[in-house]
Amino acid sequence: MSPPKLLNHFISRLGPGLLYAGAAVGVSHLVQSTQAGGMFGLELIIAIIIIHLIKYPFFEFGPRYTAATGQHILHGYLKLGKWAIWLYLLLSISTMFIVQAAITVVTAGLIKSIFGLEGFGGHDPKIIEFIIGSILLLFALILLVSGHYKLLDKLMKITILVLTITSVAAVIMLLFDNPGHHKSATIFFSFSDTAHLIFLATFLGWMPAPLDLAVWHSIWAKSKNESSGKLTSMQDALFDFRVGYIGTAFLAICFLLLGALVMYGSNVPFAAGGAAFAGQLLDMYKQALGEWAYPIVAIAALATMFSTTLTVLDAFPRSISASLELLFPQKSLLNNEKTYLVWLLIIITGTLFILFFYLTSMREMVKIATVVSFVAAPLLAVLNMQAVFSKNMPDQYRPGKLMWIWCWSGVVALSGCSITYLLLL
Repeated sequence: MSPPKLLNHFISRLGPGLLYAGAAVGVSHLVQSTQAGGMFGLELIIAIIIIHLIKYPFFEFGPRYTAATGQHILHGYLKLGKWAIWLYLLLSISTMFIVQAAITVVTAGLIKSIFGLEGFGGHDPKIIEFIIGSILLLFALILLVSGHYKLLDKLMKITILVLTITSVAAVIMLLFDNPGHHKSATIFFSFSDTAHLIFLATFLGWMPAPLDLAVWHSIWAKSKNESSGKLTSMQDALFDFRVGYIGTAFLAICFLLLGALVMYGSNVPFAAGGAAFAGQLLDMYKQALGEWAYPIVAIAALATMFSTTLTVLDAFPRSISASLELLFPQKSLLNNEKTYLVWLLIIITGTLFILFFYLTSMREMVKIATVVSFVAAPLLAVLNMQAVFSKNMPDQYRPGKLMWIWCWSGVVALSGCSITYLLLL
């Protein structure tokens, strides 16, 4: 097979895994990974690897369930009892506005900084961030309503490709242009420092993503099956997932390296506001590399956040609609696209409300969202386990004992981290 045909074959096997990557690679990477590198250099690379290993089974169970049964994993939740669906629905509704707002404010801040819109908004610069956020959400709404899965799938393949190329190029350029920069600093992570532990917990809460994403991935996989008219094989489903999952780990390390090579040892404090942080980040790249590198970093950053804004905006109403359809199957209104559109409009309205009245600190928004995600992680992990290890799963696709041990080790680790985090707060 020729290289072009091989590449086309490889890309054709990708779908929901890239949507997963598009949703995962966002605030956790651009903001938190960059800050981790800027604060502690290369030390937290090991934390990225460990948290990906801990969470791997729970994310994998989403596409695994769909490939095995043809249904999304919420059907597996339903077999445990309606309480499982209600729990998932409660967690989703309690986080969707703040999560979407946190993502949107960072994206709006980037747009404001990249296109030089800081002078607009008069005496209150937050006004322009609200306007940009509104336009951004409206644009995302139009894309989602007009194309749904097919358009989202195509956009994400392009976005993730651009993001990966630009991120790797930026790291390589920094390594050649600024070797040894990180060695000049003497700030180290300390487990005896409460502030360091809180940062680590917040960092890992969204790394690579909240566990809600396993459900979203499963729903996207089912949508792909419906769109293509055939059931994706287990081999292709897991290949697609692993490409996206390993890709998110790789990109997290890239952004940590960017932060370490540019910010570590600079003694510049991180800004709390979305636009301020975006401008600070991009300006420091310019100072370190020169004007020629600015477009690369800007494209990578904007691609990251737009992909997250778009996929998360699709995922919440899609998963809530699927939950309601299972809870109230007798209601015909809940079995069509109207429910998706209604919840899409609800989440946009709620997000704009938060942006207008509570746009004070990006850092606080991210902290609130990660606290809820961190506490919810063990609960969702157990639900995913119960769904996949149940007798409803075909025997040949049910994970083995090694995976069972891996899962319970992960649940214990996530529970311990959540309890410690709450005690520290």
